[in-house]
Amino acid sequence: MENPFESGHIKNYILLYVSVVVIMVLFFIASTLFNDVAIMDTKIFDTNASEAIVQNRQEEKQTQSISSQIRLMDKAY
Repeated sequence: MENPFESGHIKNYILLYVSVVVIMVLFFIASTLFNDVAIMDTKIFDTNASEAIVQNRQEEKQTQSISSQIRLMDKAY
């Protein structure tokens, strides 16, 4: 087996390594340039939601007691 340093093949190995690194850098640059990041609006949560949930549950209990034990689903899946 020949020594690549003596036969001059080391240039080919270095060229291969450099080309792989250049391709990786180009893919990294392309992915950062063409990646559109959407700006998200800040969400504001209602602090009075827990009171509304308690009221809805009370209303549901009242309607369930009036209706029969078997109830159809609101949506058909």
